[in-house]
Amino acid sequence: MIRPRLGDGRRLRPDAERGAVVAEFAVALPALLLVLVLGVGALAGAARQVRLQDAVADAARLSARGESDERAREAVAAAVAGASVEIGPRGDLVCVSASAAALFGLRIAATGCALGGGL
Repeated sequence: MIRPRLGDGRRLRPDAERGAVVAEFAVALPALLLVLVLGVGALAGAARQVRLQDAVADAARLSARGESDERAREAVAAAVAGASVEIGPRGDLVCVSASAAALFGLRIAATGCALGGGL
């Protein structure tokens, strides 16, 4: 096996490359961690959005069947803690809108409607 030589003819030690690998890893690690944290945050936010959308759909059906507004608010609060809920009619529909805080200071929102007086 031919070993590489330095410009002045000296041979490179095999251990000399180990320091370079450690340095490259030290530079790449923060970027890798940042991508990982952002990915986990995006997945958590998406999961919270899905829970909120399901909760407002359920709350809209409850409200359309004649349940109290308080019961609809409790349904949303049980699924997504800290959500603010608004309930109101839109023509023949009863709509429930909710928003909640997500990661990184963002807010998520969802609206669900159901036909008023439904079964």
